[in-house]
Amino acid sequence: MKKAVFIISILLILIPTLAFSGGQKQSGTGNAELDKLYQQHFPNQMKFANGVIKVAVVRNLNPGDHTQQFLDGCVSEGQAMGFVVDTFVTNGDNALCQQTLAQVIQRDYAGIILSHGEAGYTYDALKPAVDKGMKVVTFDSVPYLNGNPNGTILTGVTSTAQEDYKLAELSLTSIVENFPASRQPIRVVRAWMGPGIPPLDRRQTIYDRYVREGKITEVALVGPVDASNPRGGTQDAFAALLPRFPVGTVDAIWGSYDELAKGTLDAMNDARRTDIKLMSIDISNDDINLMLRYPDVWVSTAAVDPKLIGISNMRLLAAKFAGESTPDTYNLDAQGVNTTQLNPSINMTNIATVVPGWGQERGVWDNFGWMAEIKSAAAKR
Repeated sequence: MKKAVFIISILLILIPTLAFSGGQKQSGTGNAELDKLYQQHFPNQMKFANGVIKVAVVRNLNPGDHTQQFLDGCVSEGQAMGFVVDTFVTNGDNALCQQTLAQVIQRDYAGIILSHGEAGYTYDALKPAVDKGMKVVTFDSVPYLNGNPNGTILTGVTSTAQEDYKLAELSLTSIVENFPASRQPIRVVRAWMGPGIPPLDRRQTIYDRYVREGKITEVALVGPVDASNPRGGTQDAFAALLPRFPVGTVDAIWGSYDELAKGTLDAMNDARRTDIKLMSIDISNDDINLMLRYPDVWVSTAAVDPKLIGISNMRLLAAKFAGESTPDTYNLDAQGVNTTQLNPSINMTNIATVVPGWGQERGVWDNFGWMAEIKSAAAKR
């Protein structure tokens, strides 16, 4: 396994290196109308790539279904505005993430979207980009000075997130509501990683409140040793713990992140256990399939449309290119999804038909007249 991880890391290092090797040779986009609009609305970003707007999206998570939808949102929205969008997946490897960011900053990108950089290095890794004049938006990566969550956020960066407190509230409420009040405190296994991972740290504050209020009690904590393998690591950890908890001694699992939730489900399936309910956070096509396959176990999840996250991050970056006023932080609203709402025809492209409010794109940083003009011109290429 160590050898396999080493090989994957080498390949991931090579991928951004190869992507950087070509460079941008042309001057302008080849679309006179689009070039004029770029000059009008993005004058300070034109210096980076001879009139072409290039964006790098760095995702420091495994290349799974959720990641692909996030990247699809970034790429589709960027291309709709005529941008060149390059994506880099660093597999939860923090050293590789920092190396990739350093390489990106040395190149001719006008902007960066960083997903899931850890608090300890995000400020220092992104400051050279801001100093260079690049625009930066992050997702689940808050650039706190010295990694201190009470400290200064890097000036000029907008940090986006899912509404993590609401996600935790929805998932923990599902746990409470699936058991009679007489069962409280409900015996819970917490599937979690951290501290130092901003979204999970935020979700943890709500979990701690439920513990203090006597609604739940923690019987075990499980998670991966290696953050680059959250599902497999959590599966191994929970498989080792399960024999200590006979049927009737655990009520529910709180999966604070869907890869961790799937790890606990894998361990239960291997042990042929169906007595513990699973409530999670995040959703993907893989999650939907598993929820439908094991509906008596995986009861619910709470989530934000991952494609919409990518779309909104790209729109925010474009707003920065145009000099619009943008906030330091921006949260995307969350919805609860019960397994009973799903059926075999449901996937991430049509889940809005059964979950009200899902993936609403209107009004999420798209109400600028110049953005519509740029999209119209880009569509003529």
